[in-house]
Amino acid sequence: MAAHLKKRVYEEFSKVSQQVTLEEVPAKKLRLTKPSKSAALHIDLCKATSPTDALQYLLHFARKPVEAESVEGVVRILLEHYYKVFWVNCVWKLDFSKNFACVLESHQVLAQLLDTLLIIGTQLPDKIAVIQRLIDVACKHLSSTYFRVRNKCLQLLGCLGTVDKPLSKETDAGAGAQTSPVRDVQSVISDYFQDQDPRVRTAAIKAMLQLHERGMKIQQTIYNQACKLLSDDYEQVRSAAVQMVWVLSQLYPESIVPIPSSNEEIRLVDDSFGKICHMVSDGSWVVRVQAAKLLGSMYQVSPHFLEQTLDKKLMSDLRRKRTAHERAKELYASGEFSSGRRWADDAPKEKVDTSGVNLIDSGACGAFVHGLEDEMYEVRIAAVEALCSLAQSSPSFAEKCLDFLVDMFNDEIEEVRLQSIHVLRQISTHITLREDQLDTVLAVLEDSSRDIREALHELLCYTNVSTKECIQLALVELLKNLTKYPTDRNSVWKCLKFLGARHPTLVLPIVPELLSTHPYFDTPEPDMDDPFNYLPYLLWCSSQLPGRKQTASSGLEASGVGSGSLESAQNFLQDSLIRVSALQNLETPGAQDLLEFTIRDLQRLGELQTELAGSADFCATYLHCQLLLTKALQEKIWTMAVPLCLKQNAKVSTAARQILDETYKLEFLYSGLETQQIATIHNVRLQAKALQLILTARSKRGVDCVLGVCEKFLQDVESFQRLFMTELPHFQDSFVEKLLELMPRLTACKPLDLVKILQTTLRQSRFIHLKLPEQIHRASATIIEPTGESDNPLKFTSGLVVALDIDATLEHVQDPQTTVKVQVLYPDGQSHIIHPKPGDFRTPGPGRVRLITQVYLSHSAWTEACQIEVRLLLAYSSSSSKPSASKPAWNESMDGLPTSESCIEGTIHLSKPVKVFIMPKPAHR
Repeated sequence: MAAHLKKRVYEEFSKVSQQVTLEEVPAKKLRLTKPSKSAALHIDLCKATSPTDALQYLLHFARKPVEAESVEGVVRILLEHYYKVFWVNCVWKLDFSKNFACVLESHQVLAQLLDTLLIIGTQLPDKIAVIQRLIDVACKHLSSTYFRVRNKCLQLLGCLGTVDKPLSKETDAGAGAQTSPVRDVQSVISDYFQDQDPRVRTAAIKAMLQLHERGMKIQQTIYNQACKLLSDDYEQVRSAAVQMVWVLSQLYPESIVPIPSSNEEIRLVDDSFGKICHMVSDGSWVVRVQAAKLLGSMYQVSPHFLEQTLDKKLMSDLRRKRTAHERAKELYASGEFSSGRRWADDAPKEKVDTSGVNLIDSGACGAFVHGLEDEMYEVRIAAVEALCSLAQSSPSFAEKCLDFLVDMFNDEIEEVRLQSIHVLRQISTHITLREDQLDTVLAVLEDSSRDIREALHELLCYTNVSTKECIQLALVELLKNLTKYPTDRNSVWKCLKFLGARHPTLVLPIVPELLSTHPYFDTPEPDMDDPFNYLPYLLWCSSQLPGRKQTASSGLEASGVGSGSLESAQNFLQDSLIRVSALQNLETPGAQDLLEFTIRDLQRLGELQTELAGSADFCATYLHCQLLLTKALQEKIWTMAVPLCLKQNAKVSTAARQILDETYKLEFLYSGLETQQIATIHNVRLQAKALQLILTARSKRGVDCVLGVCEKFLQDVESFQRLFMTELPHFQDSFVEKLLELMPRLTACKPLDLVKILQTTLRQSRFIHLKLPEQIHRASATIIEPTGESDNPLKFTSGLVVALDIDATLEHVQDPQTTVKVQVLYPDGQSHIIHPKPGDFRTPGPGRVRLITQVYLSHSAWTEACQIEVRLLLAYSSSSSKPSASKPAWNESMDGLPTSESCIEGTIHLSKPVKVFIMPKPAHR
């Protein structure tokens, strides 16, 4: 038996092993699956023993992302648990009908559900059927006793409802309307303007405003309802009602509305203007601020109503008077005449309501006067800004409000004073200051705030004065300001320059007094051969510099640019670009000479016409890049063997490096560029990088590192295609288009073959014509302080720090708070780059920024005073088409500047360097 069993086991074993060897069993594959989000959420909610636990689980779940495949399951789990909660609340209401908290909780759930439906509706604007069902649900629950439910329903109607489509009968019946079978959304919303809860009234007005924001025209019939809400007891209602009245005044400005308690009529914009003026005296400062801001945008109001806001007395002209003929006719028709036997027997029998007869409410009289005298400075600022907006559109109103704006210069709040100065600067073209007004304005020069003083200097530059006594008064006060605050030197000089240029006829009579000259003591005329006396004058008057070659500006003279015509300068710029764009290949004879002359003319054009300086410099820099590239490709090193031309590679390498730097300047130093210009700059940058790649491959060590450089270059080409896909049709036969056509071949070939292809493609590429946008501005900076003219060194103890005041003006710099840096270069080669604080930047005018900061210097002891260089830098990120937004440390010490070629960050010189003497002394022991 044992032998038989043993034999059978061996047979089965041999049989099984033979089957495995004959058939190949596939290996089992393991599939890794992530746990379902919906399952995990379901388990967590089931484990919750209290509402607090469930809330914690939901908050923890909300912090984690949900995969796309799990969204449907998560929504089902949430809806399932929501219905459980809703069912439990219903049971509680049945069993404990006296428990008010349970009923309130169910209303809160309903309000939250309506809020969710609103989100769903806004995400599905094209689903008409879904939107209609949501509107039906909102109208059905408008009769709820809970204010939050009614608020959500009104919000849903405002965000999803339409005014051109009436509601259905069932929907309207659910809304509680019994008078009409069919109504629209606006009538349903307007019914809740008179709701007993102020929160619902506010929600109703906001829902109507939401319809207006969605582009739907609100009916004029709700104007009277909105006006009644201006006297509501609650601040939120009045604030929303003011906004509603303003919207209707913009929609129906010329509509005629009756005046209560009289037979008079008035334009709707005038009536609403008076009502909003009345709200400037509201008890809530928030409503007063809103009313004052809205008044500044009501440009269609009648002039006599507008002028009434500056007078606290009610003008008699605002009450319509009947003529003598009309009064006699009425007396004759009544058949009654005065007998004279009784006192006042001819007095009017009716009672006159003055508030109803007046065409404008008495509370609106002097609205801006009340606003400028308000106790809250926010209201005063809003009133000042509103006066500015209205005065810019009405020169007559600007003259009348001048005294009120000048009085605001004495406000106790610095922000109000500064805003008043800015406002007067904006309307300076419509006003002329009298001597008494100028005296009040100049008193602000004693202010301790530097921003206010400089803002006032800016105001005086563009303000007209009436008499020569005003010029003398301004001159005396500005000189006092210069004595008291020496740091205002440049600002005062600029103010005096523009003040004199603006009033030449007033300055001329007082020139002898200003210069203390008299004909009796007049000195003889200076020697005409003395160049010191006449050269500065000639340089200022003449459009040609002495010693300049005639060929350099012959084109400018022929076009009449030297005469100062802006139109002729623009034509000359366009003609120069068209003449250069006719060149298909820059290697043709005479092409380089044409480029050089065009570059020289464009540079000269930027000097003559400041309005076109940015465009001319941009074009000149772009053409200079093309000229450098053409000269580099025509060098003899390309026809020589590699071992024979290693020394000549340095010249071409310098040209490639210079082209790269110029392209970064073109992209980040000029503002107003369009996508096409940026793509053109990137095309030139790719050519420079290709030139550098070729030079790297021809160097001794180029074979070792050429592979990595090739990969980086191909990534740059792919990045160009990704960023400027829409601009590729403008780059026919260009370098980048040829690269994109050869891209499959370039990615598969060897590095040395890639280098040969690039060298051939560079020579065969077409010159890309530069199309200029309307306006280009070049970013620039001028350091005012320090001047660099002092020979007295700043002395300080070595190892410690000394503060150096920096005062600079920035022009057309985008995002200066993150891009502008200060560089300090020491004689030993050390370089410190300091990032100014955001509070150090001020904006005195459009496109102009003022930088006032301090730089802390420190160094070891020196044997004698040496000069350091201070300049401003513009930081950029070469990995994107926008300036760098990264903020380094406030005081960042670096051994050297980062190179412009870095893909992380680079810097561009923004100003000329200023040299300052410093003297670190050894510490005394």
